[in-house]
Amino acid sequence: MHETDMTKALIITVKDWYRSQIPQPKINKIHLIVGQFTCVEPLSLKFAFEVQTRNTFLEGVELAIQDIPLIAFCHTCQQEYKPNIGLQYSCPDCKSPMDDIRSGRELKIDRIEYSTLEEQVVKQT
Repeated sequence: MHETDMTKALIITVKDWYRSQIPQPKINKIHLIVGQFTCVEPLSLKFAFEVQTRNTFLEGVELAIQDIPLIAFCHTCQQEYKPNIGLQYSCPDCKSPMDDIRSGRELKIDRIEYSTLEEQVVKQT
């Protein structure tokens, strides 16, 4: 399950950012962009994140995942197509092998939603 290793890398990246912030904010939600061709299962990633962040500064933080479809481009037909993951990767019209992936390999943090201590105090009063 490579989601566990990806979650560890995500936590390290967020921790490095968190430690660089003065004052350190309260993180509410982490938005990820995950391409379908990465073979990352969003539910498995969320589960791994929940388990690995227990009793840490990230406990209870929501993980929002935007799923990006696999889109390829056929240079022979001059058209984009959506490969059928695990079944058919070649162009559906001319059967040329998939060699130009336009989207679907993304795996990155899009943004982090957080509030500072000052904002938390204002919200509570």
